[in-house]
Amino acid sequence: MTEQAFMQVRDMTGPFEGSDRAREIIDRLGAYFRDELIPLAEEHGVTHEGGAERALLRQVWKRSNELGFYGMTLPREMGGAGLSLVDHVLVKEYIYSVGCPLAPHVFGELSGPPRIGALVRYATPDHFERFIHPVARAEKSICFAITETEAGSDAGALQTKAVRDGDTYVLNGRKRYISGSPFADLALIMASTSLDPEVREVTAFVVEANRPGYRLQADYKTLAGQSSTADIFLEDCRIPVTNQIGELGRGLSLALGRITVNRLLHTPAMLGLASLAMEDARAHAMKRRQFGKSIGSFQAIQHMLADMATELTAARALMLSVARSLDAGADGRAVASMAKLFCSETAFRIADRAVQIHGGEGIIQGTRVEWLFRMLRMYRVLTGTSEIQRNTIAKALL
Repeated sequence: MTEQAFMQVRDMTGPFEGSDRAREIIDRLGAYFRDELIPLAEEHGVTHEGGAERALLRQVWKRSNELGFYGMTLPREMGGAGLSLVDHVLVKEYIYSVGCPLAPHVFGELSGPPRIGALVRYATPDHFERFIHPVARAEKSICFAITETEAGSDAGALQTKAVRDGDTYVLNGRKRYISGSPFADLALIMASTSLDPEVREVTAFVVEANRPGYRLQADYKTLAGQSSTADIFLEDCRIPVTNQIGELGRGLSLALGRITVNRLLHTPAMLGLASLAMEDARAHAMKRRQFGKSIGSFQAIQHMLADMATELTAARALMLSVARSLDAGADGRAVASMAKLFCSETAFRIADRAVQIHGGEGIIQGTRVEWLFRMLRMYRVLTGTSEIQRNTIAKALL
């Protein structure tokens, strides 16, 4: 989405809801995308389908860090901007609404600072020196690995084992569908440390990707086509005991400690992409002609656009309401799940209508609206399925 289109969406939903600082950050981001990232993506042929090479991503991470964007989401004591959640979601929504395939890497969404926020409370000075500060400075990248064949929604049912052997742990297992793993230097691995298979005892470890026994297998692509996901195989992979994060058996609380905030923080990406789909549909409706006039003059198309705009406005209102609630210190588990559920389902409906408005062009692979349809379908599964969100909401109600 262009800056003009972003402003149009904002004008429909009222005045800018964030701080002056957030507005200034968005203005600077607009210049960064316009002057550097969009030309860089075009120069290297980077698309939403294929993604970028690791060397180019490192270039983007380092440049974003130089400009003060990369670690912006971290707490102030770690060099971050200390953004409120309202400002955070508005800035992130804008980043995704630009439509640049390098957008997720400005904040390091897949492998940077957002992946280490949960570690701060448990990390030792050694962890900060070896892992956290290098990630925050864009010197190293990290992925988060909990999902397995039998452990998805049931996050505690891990089969990956970590067995203590003197001053080391020996890890064996397979992690599935790990975002950011193809270009990660480090992996935050959740593993079972219980000797009794009936006892759930999950512990967190940082594993360096260059250790013997650590390997990747990327023989699939996601629905959206990117090559940023792979499986991690751990085969007698030895790490020092000092790579353990937090207490023994406290890994799940570490992994899920920020789940409420993280569910909210997925919604601006969904809505940024949905606003892009809506803008593409609006532009197509104005230029596409049938029966001697633009298809935007037909009431059927007008009603689809009206529904898209209404639902996007409602989803943004819920996202911002939840952000304000969490900023105020409320226990937002249920409402964060509501936001993730409603925004993901709404964003997909918007993309579906955008494809319908594009007609034959909308179902051709390689068109942006077709990619947005596939990408937004994924968000109904990522970070907890819609069904898991409904479970959380119902539990609070009952």
